[in-house]
Amino acid sequence: MGKIIAKNVVQRRAGHLYYVDAKGNVCEAVMARGGRRKKAARRTTARRSTTRRRRR
Repeated sequence: MGKIIAKNVVQRRAGHLYYVDAKGNVCEAVMARGGRRKKAARRTTARRSTTRRRRR
């Protein structure tokens, strides 16, 4: 598990990922989602009848 070395050193931007590389430098990478909000979950309102039909 990582240790917190210093806080508030880097001005963080939305949609970017920050990490420390092998040389000890702080690196910035664009995240795959790019900081966009997730789409709202689609509600499916499947209507089912209360009585079941019998197969013949």
